[in-house]
Amino acid sequence: MKTKKKKVIAIILGGGQGSRLFPLTETRSKPAVPIGGKYRLVDIPISNCLNSNIYKIFVLTQFNSASLNAHIKNTFNFSMFSESFVDILAAEQTPDNPTWFQGTADAVRQCMSHFVKHDFDHALILSGDQLYQMDFNEMLEAHIANDADISIATLPVNAKDAPEFGILKTNSENIIEAFIEKPAASLLPEWESEVSTEMFSQGKKYLASMGIYIFNRQLLQEIMADQGTKDFGKEIIPQAVDKHKILSYQYEGYWTDIGNIDSFFEANIGLTDDIPQFNLFDNDNKIFTRPRLLPPSKFRNSLISQSLISDGSIINAREIKKSIIGIRARIGEGTIIENCYVMGNDFYQDIEEINSDNAQNIPLVGIGSNCMIKNALIDKDVRIGNNVYINGGKHLQDATTDLYSIKDGIVVVKKGVLLPDNFKIE
Repeated sequence: MKTKKKKVIAIILGGGQGSRLFPLTETRSKPAVPIGGKYRLVDIPISNCLNSNIYKIFVLTQFNSASLNAHIKNTFNFSMFSESFVDILAAEQTPDNPTWFQGTADAVRQCMSHFVKHDFDHALILSGDQLYQMDFNEMLEAHIANDADISIATLPVNAKDAPEFGILKTNSENIIEAFIEKPAASLLPEWESEVSTEMFSQGKKYLASMGIYIFNRQLLQEIMADQGTKDFGKEIIPQAVDKHKILSYQYEGYWTDIGNIDSFFEANIGLTDDIPQFNLFDNDNKIFTRPRLLPPSKFRNSLISQSLISDGSIINAREIKKSIIGIRARIGEGTIIENCYVMGNDFYQDIEEINSDNAQNIPLVGIGSNCMIKNALIDKDVRIGNNVYINGGKHLQDATTDLYSIKDGIVVVKKGVLLPDNFKIE
């Protein structure tokens, strides 16, 4: 007997203005922020979909979407004989909808006319700024087996982290009976749920919403007809608890919400661990991104330790330690890079440009010689001169200038800026 094919569309929410990731989102949308040296944030949920055999994918965005459009156009191209697609839906003003997206649910509502043109039974709704690897088929199978109206992916968390999330309370059959948004610590004893023995032994007794939902088509259309709700986590899910059967699908793997500079930096540097929690080298969970025709990276007299070096880089650095180096990066001799994410460059300078810049004493694109850079995030196409000293850390106060920002001790050098010779942040 032929198994009925599951009809699913994926809807990836690109997020709002991304102010907590500023200045990385100053000129690009949050899903377009580079991660892991050669990827973009949006590659993570799209790859999870493709690895789960979900091939009809929408990405919803409204801020600084040009680079995201270009990335998706140049990356996710399917056969002309396939029905697969990754489409961007930007906020658009119409006679019926004169406003921008007002929240996660409002974004889906405003785009419903595009979704309903497709044949689907279930809608998988995802966030565009999370780092994780999940087989959505398992979640979908649990949803169908339990005859659920809505399913929510949940993550066991401890009492310290619980107040940062929407917390769910389930019964013995993993059906959600109550929901509270960011509960006070004093309320937590009332919100324990049944978790695995391993999670319980780690003190992870509370179930946090991961912002990953499955909706049955008919119910989604009914809910979206209500113009008064704007957000899934704050309104739609709490209001649906008493009205619909909502399944908690517990996930115990690695997951992090890339909501601010600190979590973004930590997630990237974590990729350099000997056995990272997020595995870029997994045969069954490939991360798909734009295929670039770049040469191999080239090294000269460099000591590289516990680092990831992306394609097309020219490295003359003295030492690179526990860092990620992005595509087309150029690092001069004598330079030390430690605990940094250097995003690299969008282009190479040709010989004429290099000679012209040298003649005018303008730093080349990349990082110059004899620099010391620690605890920093260097955005793309930056020109850093010689003998530059950047020592990020908790001793630095938060600040924002035209050239850089400091957040939680992490120095973020803005995209395309020039730091002259002997520049210092200490």
